[in-house]
Amino acid sequence: MFVDEVIITVQGGNGGSGAVAFFPMKKGPCGGQGGDGGNVFIKGNDQMADLHQYMGERILKPSDGEPGETFNRQGKDSEDLIIPVPVGTQVENTKTGAVIEVLDTSTLHIVAEGGKGGLGNASFSSSTNQVPREYESGIKTKKTKYRLVLKLIADYGLIGIPSAGKSTLLNELTNAQVKTAMYAFTTLEPNLGVCGKKVIADIPGLIEGASRGKGLGFKFLKHIEKVPFLLHCIACDSQDVVQEYETIMKELAAYNPELAEKEQVILLTKTDLVDEQKVKDLQKLLKKFGKEILPLSIYNPDQMEQLKNLIRG
Repeated sequence: MFVDEVIITVQGGNGGSGAVAFFPMKKGPCGGQGGDGGNVFIKGNDQMADLHQYMGERILKPSDGEPGETFNRQGKDSEDLIIPVPVGTQVENTKTGAVIEVLDTSTLHIVAEGGKGGLGNASFSSSTNQVPREYESGIKTKKTKYRLVLKLIADYGLIGIPSAGKSTLLNELTNAQVKTAMYAFTTLEPNLGVCGKKVIADIPGLIEGASRGKGLGFKFLKHIEKVPFLLHCIACDSQDVVQEYETIMKELAAYNPELAEKEQVILLTKTDLVDEQKVKDLQKLLKKFGKEILPLSIYNPDQMEQLKNLIRG
């Protein structure tokens, strides 16, 4: 399952408690300080495509600092926890609204600090308190929730009504091996594939009323916000290619006017199902929208190569 938005709970490691101990033969206190708890960082990872591994209720937390030891030995500090996320992830503190943008693979963004270790009884020794039994507990940390949102999921997005041939096309362009079938809404989550060095997302099909939430429309439209270039698939066996195009564009604009302004190419798919004259007639009908139109059949190597060249830039 593709996941591009999730809420996680993080917590720094607790500080270890200081120790209460004394040297043998009544030579004074020797309880060491507790170790520090680990911090939690978020870091970009360019090998990750989505956030599915963070689904579910669990706390992302490093281990606690270890307690102080005798002979003034400090407890061991905990190792930090680094949470990898795809580059382009937005990290929002759900309580404060503070936002971190993960833009590279080198920067460590701290999202939870570990607790300091507590002092042992050796730190409380004085001329008037030579047998101290005081010590400090390590600092206890608190849980913090963050919303992770993947702002860019692909370079290109395949859009269109259900059964416009998007998933089949993705399979041919890439090695995605997406499930396909002759019924609507076969795709319920975006599927990703790579053509050259470009990532392509197969966005689930849109229907009239999507901008009002019909047919999981809100969820599907949100994915389209996260691709900069649209490949608008319209099948040659459509009942009305103009109405189909206008329906999709109307829903994009109603949800977010910026979606309708994205760069776009119309892919006139399934040309193998009609004759050559029909393809030319459909191109003429769609020409009024001012978009580049590519006739396309997965069984036509020349047409597929033309599309691949467009994608590769």
